[in-house]
Amino acid sequence: MSAAYLRNCWYMAGWSDEVGEGLLRRRILGEPILLYRAGDGAVVALTDRCPHRFAPLSAGTREGDVVRCTYHGLAFDQRGQCVHNPFSATLPKGATVRAWPVRERNGIVWLWPGAEAAADPALIPDFDRIEASGFPPITGLMPMDAPYEFATDNLMDLSHIEFVHRGSFAGAGVIFAGEHKLRQEGDALHSDWWMPKVPAPAHTYGVYERGLPTDHWLEMRWSAPASMLLEIGATPAGEPREGGVIIHQAHIITPETETTAHYFWATSRGGPPHAERDAGTRALMEQAFSGEDKPIIEASFANLDGRDFWDAQPAYLGIDAGGTRARRLLQQMIAREARGA
Repeated sequence: MSAAYLRNCWYMAGWSDEVGEGLLRRRILGEPILLYRAGDGAVVALTDRCPHRFAPLSAGTREGDVVRCTYHGLAFDQRGQCVHNPFSATLPKGATVRAWPVRERNGIVWLWPGAEAAADPALIPDFDRIEASGFPPITGLMPMDAPYEFATDNLMDLSHIEFVHRGSFAGAGVIFAGEHKLRQEGDALHSDWWMPKVPAPAHTYGVYERGLPTDHWLEMRWSAPASMLLEIGATPAGEPREGGVIIHQAHIITPETETTAHYFWATSRGGPPHAERDAGTRALMEQAFSGEDKPIIEASFANLDGRDFWDAQPAYLGIDAGGTRARRLLQQMIAREARGA
């Protein structure tokens, strides 16, 4: 595993409903991981590489909670221990695969790539608000051909909405009528936009009249390495926030390799699942993420032609503060972890 990654933290491995009886392969931090759900409902995460001739175990078969390699038939239990050798009663020495600590919370499977003894569930980022309505969120996954930090840059600077998202979320320039503040609480960063007395944003249509003066806010919380929670809210100008129309979104980016990433997203529901309404929401999200964010993020990374981000000496705008601070904090955490190791 690359030393460039923060290891003693929780990474999102997938949505809970992605993991079932089948053998799911997903590369995380450069490592091939096999995910499946055991008979008792617990998620199992094993290195997806047989220790004999290195075939992917995900290409094999399940026999109860045991996975049998499709190449020479070695079988492994959910702890990664070889439990059957079809050629001998003796189990081969060294025939084990790593079992990775995993936990489920908020419909998310979290994986800990660091020291197992340090895998503290209390360190899992809090995404309770995507389920606060009592209904499951609408979720998705977007592959990204760029390092995960580039998605953080994008999400911690929401002013890009007015330029990148003209086909989806753009707000007719209202973000420039507001003010931006960056604050830090412990290792968490908060990138907040406050836009008072602006026309009702699109997410309130059907609740507020179009053009109604509202106080509108966008508040993004970043937790290392790249777990972000966005609150989108609006309320009639001067009214308390609590009575407003509020949506919560999860934006969780997991490195696949040094140059690719998994972009997991979710948006909260205000009511029970509804096929037509959910399809419209999903189409809007996919337009914004796959149709608008993805092309510019990937093109920006590719346009560096292999140069390091900082070596390219990026010009600085004040609105970059969130992404810049997140990159610096992450570098400090990785360096601190390396010194401790």
